[in-house]
Amino acid sequence: MKGILILGVVLAILGLIGLAIPVFTTTQTKEVAKLGDVQIQSKEENSHTIPPLLSGGMLALGVVLIGAGAWSRR
Repeated sequence: MKGILILGVVLAILGLIGLAIPVFTTTQTKEVAKLGDVQIQSKEENSHTIPPLLSGGMLALGVVLIGAGAWSRR
């Protein structure tokens, strides 16, 4: 049951990170025009939001799986 324990820890950590940093941005470079060897590119920033309910659910599920993994080892 070591796999359940590891999965629980990973989910709990991801849930904590999601609650601590709910909004993050990514940058994407797009090619606007190309004329011979000359390229014109633009950088576009996208903002992503992680819902608090999803982060809290991941944290709760992680804690439950940690408990199940610890309980099965007994």
